Amino acid sequence: MFAKTILALAALAVAVKAVPSHSAVCSQGRRASSEACCVWFDVLDDIQENLFDGSQCGEETHESLRLTFHDAIGFSPALFRQGKFGGGGADGSIMHFADIETNFHANGGIDDIVETQRPFAIAHKVSFADFIQFAGAVGVSNCAGGPRLQFLAGRANTTQPSPDLLVPEPSDSTDAIFARFGDAGFSPAEVVALLASHSVAAQDHVDPTIPGTPFDSTPSSFDAQFFVETLLRGTLFPGNGSNVGEVLAPLGGEFRLFSDANIARDARTACEWQSFITDHGSMVRKFEAAMAKLATVGQNPRALTDCSEVIPVPKAVKLPAPTLPAGKTLEDIQAACAATPFPALRAAPGPATTVAPVPPS
Repeated sequence: MFAKTILALAALAVAVKAVPSHSAVCSQGRRASSEACCVWFDVLDDIQENLFDGSQCGEETHESLRLTFHDAIGFSPALFRQGKFGGGGADGSIMHFADIETNFHANGGIDDIVETQRPFAIAHKVSFADFIQFAGAVGVSNCAGGPRLQFLAGRANTTQPSPDLLVPEPSDSTDAIFARFGDAGFSPAEVVALLASHSVAAQDHVDPTIPGTPFDSTPSSFDAQFFVETLLRGTLFPGNGSNVGEVLAPLGGEFRLFSDANIARDARTACEWQSFITDHGSMVRKFEAAMAKLATVGQNPRALTDCSEVIPVPKAVKLPAPTLPAGKTLEDIQAACAATPFPALRAAPGPATTVAPVPPS
């Protein structure tokens, strides 16, 4: 007990010591804990207006969040152990070596957001590595119910492109996905947490005939509706029939990835998946923790400067409780968690739910 008390007091002392003094004066009289953070207030002003269309949770937010993952997951200790270069993780290589990495099959379509973001990073003289993570954190803070992600600054631009075949694809088996994430240091539960990003996401290239097709019926809200709807029995393809990486979706205008469907039903992750349906707070906290880890893959966090105070505080909103889409019942749910019964959700009223595509910004 005494030892635990000492440890608790030590942790408290560290926490108190870590409180920023906000001694640096930045543009417009804003204050930061370090002068190194001041530039990010200027970046924030610029991208909220000119990248995110006045702080909207739209297509650029979805794509910016996707880019944080595609850059950071390019890291493989297994390759290093084989004497090969295993990538630099969250090092900006996907932007620095865009002519190489955007041609990787798993990075299909990501060239658009890379080229959209690049001028902002150059204009503000910040590293591509930092800018990618900053833009993702700012963008998702614009979404209703969204998280406030940690942002550490000071990553250097890389000098080598990431190796190919390190980004999981939606057509991969669950075993392959968990193995790839495990190599990068993530557990299956953390994979589920990261997939909360699909609550504000859409597909553009699995079926290129229907770009902007979202993965749930509330694509501008960082909510648990994605975790409900992924468990509904699939009945249709929203676009040009079956495509590699796609399985039947439950709602008109909604897209379902093969990988999402399998992870939702896998015995290793089904209960974690289901738990987010009734605990939005847990979903947000675990996403924040997993993203903090993702943003420093291949980096030394102790060598970076914590500029999290620059990330906007998401607007306080009361999200509706997750529901069964109108026209669906609990019999349409393919519950996969053996330990806990599926929650008794109410069905939304009205005609059968259909989903509109995410409009381009």
